[in-house]
Amino acid sequence: MLFAQQTGEIHGDNGITLPPPPVAAVKPVTDNYFGTKITDNYRWLEEQMAPETRAWITEENAYTQKYLSQVKNRPEIVQGLTALQRIDVYSMPSLEGGKYFFEKRLADENQASIYVRNGWTGSDERLVDATRLSADQNTSVGINDISDDGKLLVYGVRQGGADEESVHILDVDAKKDLPDSLPSARYMGVSLSPDHKGLYYSRFEHSGTTVWFHKLGGDAAHDEKIFGGEYRGEKLGELALIGVYVTDDNHYLVISISHGVPATRDDILVRDLRKPGSELVPLVYGVEAHTSMAEANDRFFLMTDYEAANGRIAEVKPGETAAQWKTLIPAGKDVIDSFSIAGGKLFVSQLHDVKSETTIYSLDGKQTGTLPYPGIGSGSVVYGRPKQEEGFYTFQSFITPPTIYRYNTRTGKTEIFARPNIPFDSDKYEVQQVFYTSKDGTRVPMFIAGKKGLPRDGKTRLLMTGYGGFDLPMTPGWNAEYAYWMEQGGYFALPNLRGGNEYGEPWHKAAMFGNKQNVFDDLFAAGEYLIKNGYTSPKHFALRGRSNGGLLMGAAMTQRPDLYGAIWCGYPLLDMLRYQKFEFGRLWTTEYGSAENEKDFPYLVKYSPYQNVKPGTKYPAIMFFTGDSDTRVDPLHARKMAALMQASSGSDRPILLHYSLKGGHSAGVSVTQLVDDEADELAFLWNETN
Repeated sequence: MLFAQQTGEIHGDNGITLPPPPVAAVKPVTDNYFGTKITDNYRWLEEQMAPETRAWITEENAYTQKYLSQVKNRPEIVQGLTALQRIDVYSMPSLEGGKYFFEKRLADENQASIYVRNGWTGSDERLVDATRLSADQNTSVGINDISDDGKLLVYGVRQGGADEESVHILDVDAKKDLPDSLPSARYMGVSLSPDHKGLYYSRFEHSGTTVWFHKLGGDAAHDEKIFGGEYRGEKLGELALIGVYVTDDNHYLVISISHGVPATRDDILVRDLRKPGSELVPLVYGVEAHTSMAEANDRFFLMTDYEAANGRIAEVKPGETAAQWKTLIPAGKDVIDSFSIAGGKLFVSQLHDVKSETTIYSLDGKQTGTLPYPGIGSGSVVYGRPKQEEGFYTFQSFITPPTIYRYNTRTGKTEIFARPNIPFDSDKYEVQQVFYTSKDGTRVPMFIAGKKGLPRDGKTRLLMTGYGGFDLPMTPGWNAEYAYWMEQGGYFALPNLRGGNEYGEPWHKAAMFGNKQNVFDDLFAAGEYLIKNGYTSPKHFALRGRSNGGLLMGAAMTQRPDLYGAIWCGYPLLDMLRYQKFEFGRLWTTEYGSAENEKDFPYLVKYSPYQNVKPGTKYPAIMFFTGDSDTRVDPLHARKMAALMQASSGSDRPILLHYSLKGGHSAGVSVTQLVDDEADELAFLWNETN
């Protein structure tokens, strides 16, 4: 879309007419970073609830709506997304006391409710109706725990997209809530005690996470604190995220401590609940590695990358040192992605060039089989209980909607629990994987999906996304937005940038701290590959990312504005000199570093998008997307960057801020709201890559 740069009306060649964007007041504030002075003209926009900020947000939303109301194909996009999103959706079930508990959203509903099914062939009965919890239906529910006899259900209630939730307990037989509840907060774990007479829970606060015990029938204000503050002389502050749960057999209380996000180390402490007054004993402590635990028959199993970059499975005993851990499944050439125990067997998932492969072992590490997946995509391990003969797993890809399978651990029989009836003909589409070379010579994989037989003449729209951080692998998954884009004849691409866990911890470390530029270079090399090989061209190239992927978008627009026609930047981190001061920011210093440290400032200021906007640069079309309910990444990033970009861009492309008053970082808004937001995004990206 082309706009004429002028002080009056702006006329686009797609029939869209816009005035100049709202003007944000310039109020310079200068900081001194180790002798380098940095001026911030829009510091005042950090004050989210200030009348001045609210008035500016209202103007920005009106401006964005003025644009969107003129996009002619938006009603068609709403219709297409509605067809893809308005389907029956199920969560993975849990089997407790002969009953299956799960979340289900019917096609005509805005939120998933909590259901129970009495036996495999029983009918589904609604226990908690989320559709009745709020007038705008932006309130969601989720299962936190279920008693092993299936008589008590612990569930959370979340408002909009906020991270906080309140906790409630339902008497399943009576279908009534108990008087007990926990107020809205960030809970890192909620678990019933073995006798079902109390709740263990951990609650995050910026002063530090703490673990508590609530006796049912008692006053929550007088709950007993059982852990937090410090352990063995080590202070457990904001960066120590503490989780709590009771093991499947009710024998142990487990307290996990993850130091930072991503964690620099994971500590695991256990207490034998069969012995009143017993102490917490370290299972893992002080080991600089990523570690998670599963338990069966009083045996403890770890998935860890300690002395094994691609991960290994080990058996450990409380009080042992890392040198004493017994390796059951050694590290191989493919990274171990996840593991579980169900039916007395170990299920270990590995990523073979980012494609899921799950192997089955005995609890002594002997291979006994593999899990069947119906093609190339993302498959989970089997989730169930160690002594049950059944569990559940999922499979999905870019062109295959997620299906939940029931698996018999004794016979290997697989049957479908839930498959969504989505009007998408997977047979008409294909997924390919290519490998390209990044700036420093690193070989990087990328998935490309689209209709079979699409031309490679550079004239096709292409939508690319990426993440590249926090040790998270980006595997092939179903997404209604990407499916709609492909239905309209566009390509979709996902490069597996460094920073994730696609190839183990070395792949992650290659993009941390001062190496963060590698992520951006991987993204740019992916774009250059797609253009060179005829999949698209810059004017038809759409880019989107959220959260850490929003930081990626910020780097793309400031470092390579020539490469893309339009960018959607969701819930982003953009001011990397101040991010650590707000919301969850301090926890991410284990990934990015902090400008408060003299050694980190030089590389942060070099790539921080907000500090690298250059007046007069011809930037592509950009939509920033955030909302008041984002309590993880402060919306100030999008507010400040939108104001700065609108004042600085020398191009004739629109710079928009889409600011939700309901949405936030976590899922939870209604399907109606979700479709509207996604339609706004796709209407913008499709229109601006014409």
